[in-house]
Amino acid sequence: MKTNYKNYVFSAVFVLFCLLQSQAQAIVINAPEPADNPNLSGNSPWNAICAGNGGFNEYFVNISWAGTVNAGNEFILELSDAQGNFGSPSILKTITDKNTTTDFDISFAIPETTRGQGYKMRVRSTDPVKTGSASDAYNMYYLDVTTNLNISQAGDGVPPGSVCSPDPITLQVDNITNPETYQYIWYRSGTLLTGETGHTLNVTQSGMYNAFVDYGPVCTGSGNTDSNIVDVTIGTAGEGIAVANPTRTALCRTDTETLSIDRTDATWNYRWYKDGNPIPGAVASSFNVNGANVGFEGEYAVEISGNSICTERSAPITITNAEVYTVTRDNPENIVVLPSQTQTLSISTTANAPTYKWFKDGAEISGETNATLEITQAGDYYAEVTQTGGTCGLSSKNSEVTRAVAPASFEIIAGYQDTYTSCESTSTVLEVTTINAVASDGTKTDVTTDLADTFSYQWEKDGATVSGETNKIISLASDAENGEYKVNAILDSYNEDSNVLSVKLLTSETVLIESNSTTYCSASDIVTITTDKDLSAESFEWQRDGVPVGTTGQSLDVNATGTYRLVLDKNGCSLISNEITIVPFDEDSITLNVEEEVVIPEGTSLTVRAQGGTAYSWMNANNEEMSNTDSVTITEEGTYTLVARVDNCEVVKQVSVTYLDSFQVPNVITVNGDGINDQWIIPNSFSNKADVNVIIYNEQGEEVLNEFDYKNNWPQSSTAFTRQNMVFYYKIRDASEVLKQGTITVIR
Repeated sequence: MKTNYKNYVFSAVFVLFCLLQSQAQAIVINAPEPADNPNLSGNSPWNAICAGNGGFNEYFVNISWAGTVNAGNEFILELSDAQGNFGSPSILKTITDKNTTTDFDISFAIPETTRGQGYKMRVRSTDPVKTGSASDAYNMYYLDVTTNLNISQAGDGVPPGSVCSPDPITLQVDNITNPETYQYIWYRSGTLLTGETGHTLNVTQSGMYNAFVDYGPVCTGSGNTDSNIVDVTIGTAGEGIAVANPTRTALCRTDTETLSIDRTDATWNYRWYKDGNPIPGAVASSFNVNGANVGFEGEYAVEISGNSICTERSAPITITNAEVYTVTRDNPENIVVLPSQTQTLSISTTANAPTYKWFKDGAEISGETNATLEITQAGDYYAEVTQTGGTCGLSSKNSEVTRAVAPASFEIIAGYQDTYTSCESTSTVLEVTTINAVASDGTKTDVTTDLADTFSYQWEKDGATVSGETNKIISLASDAENGEYKVNAILDSYNEDSNVLSVKLLTSETVLIESNSTTYCSASDIVTITTDKDLSAESFEWQRDGVPVGTTGQSLDVNATGTYRLVLDKNGCSLISNEITIVPFDEDSITLNVEEEVVIPEGTSLTVRAQGGTAYSWMNANNEEMSNTDSVTITEEGTYTLVARVDNCEVVKQVSVTYLDSFQVPNVITVNGDGINDQWIIPNSFSNKADVNVIIYNEQGEEVLNEFDYKNNWPQSSTAFTRQNMVFYYKIRDASEVLKQGTITVIR
């Protein structure tokens, strides 16, 4: 099985857990590490994930742990967000068959939404509950776009090749769905445009432009998303075109005006624009503006293009409507006409020298020629306004229609004035929110503004009159007032009841609970929660995580973690106490005065001291107890295990001790077979390291050795040296830098 060397001794930990009997189990879960994919040729763990090409999305990690788990345990491989946070982790794999295998490789696939450079992984167990260490941060991208981009100026998918313009232009990605959801890398003539990450680019300088989808520093090149190249020339003088001065710029509906470019050329292409948008079909050197067309007014410009010129657009010419004037209805759209009541309709206008005619149900009302009209009958009313002045002659416009109704009845709608929540609010205000006039055909018209203060009101609770409550609103501030409310409204011969509103107010009193502890360790622990509220005459229940766990007793004995509260029934509403959360014991309360990995000079000693426990047991790699106090003195290399207890809780911590290197990288070896200095032995900070690369070159610069995890075994017995003294060159490096380099002289 492919695995990396681990800095702890599994066998010692297994024996330790078998010997120590307790009611609480503890395990150690290491950070997951990249592993080789056995389904691919070669043998190299991944250092970044660039998934999606050809649908490929299979990767492996190595998972290792120590301790004992229960039969139903599951190991869950989790992925952080792109910043390395595990607030809402993604589950990559759930593993149910490795509860007796402490070191294994497992495959996983990343979510298709993965894009970022700071993803981390971790493993957690379910029985016992334990979260392992997080891995290093990795580049991880799912390449959901793996085809060439197309960038163009018009956004029409046609690659322009070259663009010539006197003014800045915009290039944009136009051949992928939702291009704005990606980040991009833009280049001008091979130079990265820092800070330009959007799917559009404002081009102000000449150059050759192209773009990639940004898949980070590792994956971008493997995405195959490089775009076409657009050669842009900006700032040329242009032809200096313009729209010839028109005869008129303000048109009546009977007018037309021909707009023309001030000069033409047989090699040019033309396109006319209105308000910055191309006019369909307008590709001649002139364009007719027709005053009879609705919405003809606006800004018109002409654009030229061609193989030998830069694309250029003229300054706009503004065409206005000489007949523009407004007719505005000043009264509401719907009004109610009651017997013996008069309503006034009115309009206003910007017409030049206006005249007025009023109409009811499509027929002209004789003699009504003012801007206002008083009505007493139901019907549909509007005014016709005629502009008699100006340059365009007579023209007329109608106002919007006003619907006047004589209601068959009224609909009274009551509601809560404030934000009311049943059994949470301690007070509320009810009010008449809407009054609709209902016509004989069922049509409703909102007349609240006109009639709300005209009706008289009486509030009722549970079918009985509430004395003194004769306004549009009623205020309620006690749970003793809970009930079903409605309001009766009267106007002339109309007598209407509103809808019914249910009111359940919560009492304003409070109930408090407290506990003798908020930490729970094992099944033998008991935490007691009490209240100073006398419960003898109350209907109540104790709850854990919202589920009832007891309905009797002034106190509650707790033997499980969770969030507890006391709930009292108050007039059909729940009076809820404060909450107390009982949490598991925190293993981080046990601390050491050293890090997990310590280097000491050979021949010296190290005292490791623990804090936070009530009992301790220190074990060496052979499972031999070295100390049962809070400290232990270490004089030799190895992995040491602490089992600390806090009452019935148990915590396992490990310390790995190695010797400090005391010699340098040798530059001379003697391969004479005497067993002394026959091989190139380097310090253990470089040798036997899976992440350290050792490379040796001969005098011609050819590699004679290139290894990770170098075993201090060069030269091999089969190596031939053709001269007495040969010089080799070495380089020792990790993933990011050269650690050592120099020469090796081989004497034979």
